[in-house]
Amino acid sequence: MELNQRTQFPIVHIFGIPFSKLNMNETVRYLTDAVQSGRPHQVITANPIMVMAAMEDPAYKTMMQNADIIVPDGSGIVWAAKTGGDPVAERVTGFDLVHELLKAGENYRWKFYLLGSTPEVIQEAAERLQMQYPAAIIAGYRDGYFGPDQDDEVIEGIQAVSPDILFVARGADTQEPWIARYKERLGVPVMMGVGGTFDVVSGKTKRAPKAFQKLRLEWLYRLLREPTRFKRMLALPKFAVKVLREKENVTKPS
Repeated sequence: MELNQRTQFPIVHIFGIPFSKLNMNETVRYLTDAVQSGRPHQVITANPIMVMAAMEDPAYKTMMQNADIIVPDGSGIVWAAKTGGDPVAERVTGFDLVHELLKAGENYRWKFYLLGSTPEVIQEAAERLQMQYPAAIIAGYRDGYFGPDQDDEVIEGIQAVSPDILFVARGADTQEPWIARYKERLGVPVMMGVGGTFDVVSGKTKRAPKAFQKLRLEWLYRLLREPTRFKRMLALPKFAVKVLREKENVTKPS
């Protein structure tokens, strides 16, 4: 069994990207320990599109490899690990992990900071999450519409409330590199990119129906609702073809 060298939990490599083999409950326990350690940890909830981006961009791949834990968000990752002969325990979606951490946060009175999306969406998401998890503390939030010249201001705003967990929703091509760049400076024990989670929480968009989730077709539901995602979605068949062509090498470290 291959282990993460820093944290000693089991991992499987998908084209050189080290994915956690922990199930949802084990992941929450790991992140609970991370909060209690006080040391900054970057969590990436990754899908095949992100793996393909890493294949094309060495800097992005290095950034992913340096994360403290990468969970298998996309069903395609679960399929690839199984196809490569080294399966993960289960799919650990970012949306569900956000809610599980907020549940845990009620027990520990953790403080959360929400960063990203539009001013209207982030405010609505913060209010709804605070109502849903009243014993957790939504200590602060702000929208994701800021440029590099405002990074210092944003970081200072986060530091001012000393959150235990930071959720960032700025798109996979932006949020993960931003967290990695400022991880040590932010100093938040758990920092995690959450994609479109705030849009769903706020009611702006709907999560794929259970039938789509069970059939692992959430990507199709999103594409039907947002046809502009088509170009981005082209990475999915490319990923599937790569897995099938390189089956024996899918789970080998690169």
